Amino acid sequence: MSFIATIDNDTVASLPAARISGRIVIVDSEEQVEAACADLARCDIIGFDTETRPSFKVGISHKVSLLQLSTPDCCYLFRLCRIRLDNRILKILGSRRIIKVGADVAGDIRSLHALRQFTADGFIDLQHEAPHWGIEEKSLRKLSAIVLNERVSKAQRLSNWEAGTLTEQQQEYAATDAWICLKIFDRLLREAPEGYKPTIISAQPTEQSAEHGAHRKHHHTKRNKSKIANNSL
Repeated sequence: MSFIATIDNDTVASLPAARISGRIVIVDSEEQVEAACADLARCDIIGFDTETRPSFKVGISHKVSLLQLSTPDCCYLFRLCRIRLDNRILKILGSRRIIKVGADVAGDIRSLHALRQFTADGFIDLQHEAPHWGIEEKSLRKLSAIVLNERVSKAQRLSNWEAGTLTEQQQEYAATDAWICLKIFDRLLREAPEGYKPTIISAQPTEQSAEHGAHRKHHHTKRNKSKIANNSL
């Protein structure tokens, strides 16, 4: 099967909405981290994303609020505005054995580095991989539309991710974003070009990545100095 290179917004809007088919588990206490990480550690590949509370004032930004890590049947929402970026979580984020699939991975990693310095490894970025199939789009919404014929809603993107309680709509939105990355990559692999090898991303923080704080991933600039390395699997 060949995929189209681009897709227009009207066509995307006409597609059925993508929704996670598995469970959604909120992790907002230290006691819940162990069970969540144990389940994630049994997987060879998981979906990955983050969310940050939006800022509507110039010069003001917030640190990443939510880390989403998804297996095929369950997405864990780690509320980093409530719990620390625990060593057990970092072990998964630093494991090359456990592949983490996302979109704009470098931006998400830089945001996490602003919370705590750690070595990230084992990441695959759909934005980097999609061109191997002739796909020119970069947004997760359009990648999902092209590969899965499903529309990823962005209605909750600018909601408050530091709210006391996440609404059902926020939970579904955040979980779907991580889960759909896994689903997209699985679909692409079924039609992988001959000799295809994904690029594995690893990253080490710098002092500047910790000093400057986390900015929303679509606002990153060349001034961010986190070291990102790409290596073929």
